[in-house]
Amino acid sequence: MLRGNFEEVRENLRLAGERSPRGRAPELIAATKTVPVEVINYAAENLGLSHIGENRVQELCEKYDRLDPTLTVDFIGKLQTNKVKYIIDKVAMIHSVDSVHLADEISRQAVKAGRTVDVLAEVNIGREASKSGVMPEDAVDFALRISELPGISVRGIMTMAPKCDEKSDYYKYFEETYRIFVDFLRKKRHNIIEPVLSMGMSDSYVAAAEKGATAVRVGSALFGARGGAAAVSHDNKIIGG
Repeated sequence: MLRGNFEEVRENLRLAGERSPRGRAPELIAATKTVPVEVINYAAENLGLSHIGENRVQELCEKYDRLDPTLTVDFIGKLQTNKVKYIIDKVAMIHSVDSVHLADEISRQAVKAGRTVDVLAEVNIGREASKSGVMPEDAVDFALRISELPGISVRGIMTMAPKCDEKSDYYKYFEETYRIFVDFLRKKRHNIIEPVLSMGMSDSYVAAAEKGATAVRVGSALFGARGGAAAVSHDNKIIGG
């Protein structure tokens, strides 16, 4: 089942990518919240998984030393400023920078660690009170402002679209995010070699890919429902591999 899920998602991304303004599929980032390390490593060793995203600082830290060393690890969840220090040396990118205050702390910890951390500016494209991120009209100015901070490199934009009943309803949110992304790239003082537009999850990754995402964050479509047994049996052995 796990192999079939990966094959299906990749094929869907390939087809969607052909219809996108980029003309190619986005990178698949596996959202691995609650997914056991054994399953993640199995996917890395047997299914070509190379990039994962964790949502929780504590879970990331608990898993980190046991993860396949070939994996690229990003942080994709809500990040509190007091937790930045725990992941600053572990992640390749932080997708969820939603305030100058958080960006300042990432900058401070990155400089302290002697490294530059890639980040994405999070946009609240649906203007939802329950979600973080800057408002769409403020997104470009915000991204440009935090680009001036030492120790961080703003690679692009991230968004979480509102939950939609119809898959077609996602398109308008991803179209608007893509326009913000292009506007940011046009106004940024220095060129970004590989800009990142991170949008789309299990229920919306096809629409995101069609509308220009360079990366999608897919969890349950790969591993099954959270806490389910689509990927592992009760004794943590892989099933359906």
